[in-house]
Amino acid sequence: MDIFQRIRQAGIVPVVIIDHASDAVPTAKALLNGGIDVMEITFRTPAAAKSIEEVAFNCPDLMVGAGTVLTLDQCKIAVSNGAKFIVFPGFDEKIVSWCAENGVMIIPGCVTPTEIMATIKYNLTVIKFFPANIYGGLNAMKSLSAPFGSIRFIPTGGIGLQNIKQYISEPFVHALGGSWVCPKNDISEGNFKKITDMCIMSRSLLLGYEFADLANSGTKSTATDISASISKYELERFHENQDSIVFPPNLAEILNRLEYDGLRSVELRTNCIDIAINDFRKKGFSANMEAANKKDGKVISVCLEKQGSGVSVHLLQK
Repeated sequence: MDIFQRIRQAGIVPVVIIDHASDAVPTAKALLNGGIDVMEITFRTPAAAKSIEEVAFNCPDLMVGAGTVLTLDQCKIAVSNGAKFIVFPGFDEKIVSWCAENGVMIIPGCVTPTEIMATIKYNLTVIKFFPANIYGGLNAMKSLSAPFGSIRFIPTGGIGLQNIKQYISEPFVHALGGSWVCPKNDISEGNFKKITDMCIMSRSLLLGYEFADLANSGTKSTATDISASISKYELERFHENQDSIVFPPNLAEILNRLEYDGLRSVELRTNCIDIAINDFRKKGFSANMEAANKKDGKVISVCLEKQGSGVSVHLLQK
């Protein structure tokens, strides 16, 4: 999986501002515990370079990049300290050229056709759209995607719990960037559990699992297994009654009894089927991609199974 695929699967790129390098690793672990394995540490504080180094060395399961890179010197320092990708708020040809020559993944900020055309010369297909709320948000990106169909955006600025679904559902949006999952104050005050909880909530809204059909388990223990497999991001929020395990409204109800010829399956709708497939693979499910239904070359439904469990999940793109 390349860097841009990794960012897509995370769905959210936390923009992280760290005042003290000692907070870098706890922040990274808080993000990982919340299901996000990417972070962008910004060069807005003197602790940035050391923070990148700490995460790169101590958290191999997390991919760390550098953000708010304004100069080539900052870029070189970030790369030497372990940054796997570079994000900058505008387009700087000197930085882009050096990164291209040295095989460094870059995400420049572009909000105009001229800037986008400049990135295309370097075969770049993923760009930052910042600040999204100032430069027209979804309407602007939709208009820009018409002439620049190969470009995918990472909107940053004005993104939060209130509009995650609205943004991520658009085909021209690659991932979402922002600091709402790890505010600077929460980092400095050591509120790492709060950061984890915000990541879990954000990923849940991003995936947007909604119930499409009942799952029949036959026994309470199997019902529990199915419910645990659906989504770890919802697991703490379900409750049980005598006959079933119930997820939040519109998600699912897992029956403790058989009703339809012993079927043990569940159908779930999701905002991002490609991210959801990877989400279930992490839980031990395998997807039969050859049998997946596609439209315009994109998967719109697929069945996943967990070997030996008798449990299948049918994912549907909303």
